[in-house]
Amino acid sequence: MIGQRKIEYKNNGQLRIMAEAGVLLSRALDAAVGAVAPGVTTEELDGVFAEVVDAAGAQYNFLGYFGYPKHICVSVNDEVVHGIPGPRTLKEGDILSIDGGCIVRGWNADSARTVIVGEGDPEDERLSEITRLAMWNGIAAFAKGTHVGDIGDAIDDFVTAQPGAPLGILEDYVGHGIGSEMHMAPDVLNYRTGHRGPKIKPGLALAIEPMLVRGSIETRVLDDEWTVVTTDASRSCQWEHSVARHEGGIWVLTAEDGGASELEPLGVTPVPIPA
Repeated sequence: MIGQRKIEYKNNGQLRIMAEAGVLLSRALDAAVGAVAPGVTTEELDGVFAEVVDAAGAQYNFLGYFGYPKHICVSVNDEVVHGIPGPRTLKEGDILSIDGGCIVRGWNADSARTVIVGEGDPEDERLSEITRLAMWNGIAAFAKGTHVGDIGDAIDDFVTAQPGAPLGILEDYVGHGIGSEMHMAPDVLNYRTGHRGPKIKPGLALAIEPMLVRGSIETRVLDDEWTVVTTDASRSCQWEHSVARHEGGIWVLTAEDGGASELEPLGVTPVPIPA
């Protein structure tokens, strides 16, 4: 089809380099998450993350991306994605998503986690946990499914089946292919559309990243031209992993165990990328 973006399929050697980048990214996010506390600035979290990546001699895929000025995104409370680290001081009860990436020998990794500062609102805890589990259900669908659309179906079905107050699934921002670039085809929707999407084939790597909100899914971009916030000021959440499908199965590139601890209860056993 004219104008359709081409999907990049990686060989096992390329996927193994992506897994190297993913493990490094996981450790850098561990450090940033570990530094979260009342009184810490989002700028300080950016510095903690950068120390780990710099020590490994890796490159950044966020810094300088269309002019983005920092190493990670830190989105607090009603900020959905692309929050720019700065002098903002974290407070007890804040909910924040830390989204980061890095490049090893030309291959990208991208992952995000949500953290609550100290004691938080139980509904924020619920928001984060449902988003996290929705991501894992999407990853399981990537392992078992035949088309990329199966991922969004699984995420949507999981979220809408949860008891309690309904949560909104963002539609303006979705997951994506990843590999020699950070953002590539195909788009990975987090909601059911009726479209099956491209076939899932060995060599496909995706960033699966549901973003949920406690209120309306309507968003706007702040004057900094990056930070996306909910228009009703409701709190939001993001979780993300980069995942590869290969001939033997799937491997979560940004989890040190390949996702085994979270996927086993979902009936999926990750398979290391063959040599």
